[in-house]
Amino acid sequence: MAGVLRAERVWVETFTGLQVDRFGRLLRAVRERGGEGCGWGRPWRLPLAGRVLLVAVYYRTNLTMRQLAPLFGVSPATVCRVIKWIGPLLAIASARTSQDAVERLWIVDAETRPVVAAARPVPGNTADAKAWRDSGLAQHCESVTVLGDGAYINTGLIVPHRKRPGRPLLKGEEEDNAQHHKVRTRVEHTFSRMKNYKIFRDCRQRGDGLHHAVARMHNLALAA
Repeated sequence: MAGVLRAERVWVETFTGLQVDRFGRLLRAVRERGGEGCGWGRPWRLPLAGRVLLVAVYYRTNLTMRQLAPLFGVSPATVCRVIKWIGPLLAIASARTSQDAVERLWIVDAETRPVVAAARPVPGNTADAKAWRDSGLAQHCESVTVLGDGAYINTGLIVPHRKRPGRPLLKGEEEDNAQHHKVRTRVEHTFSRMKNYKIFRDCRQRGDGLHHAVARMHNLALAA
């Protein structure tokens, strides 16, 4: 059975949101992390580029494995094996020194909007403040300035001044909120772009590392 989607510019850029050169960077990273496999056993039906494209399409569109199978000319079982093998390789972060890791423990860079840290997803009914405390990032960010929205009161994060009945905001507080909003807007834009990856929104696949893989693809899409 011949597939339709191949690792060519038109399919890569249409179905993954990545420019073809950035997809190439992702492909090289997967190859360096052992994406070709151990070299023994039955060979893969798809080349490595096709397998990386399959996983990227799966994350971006959230098509089911049964729907992806005819698009790539393989069986649903093969699609499942590819996702289980390649998916974690998209999520593994490069090794860094401990000092560099400390310096990069920001959730989102307010200027360039890449994701540099991501905590594990939590149920949608979890309070934002609880998710922040349970993520472990709070302990790492004790010595840096971190902004949050109004849901992060009493967490140590800088949040907007709240209007209270009969007490309008002072001029200085309004100016503080305006500056806060300018930075938070960039963060919200990052969140909205990450939600372009439908699987991140729906979380049909709950495997470990999915959030990091989507963050990595988002950063590649923004890379200069």
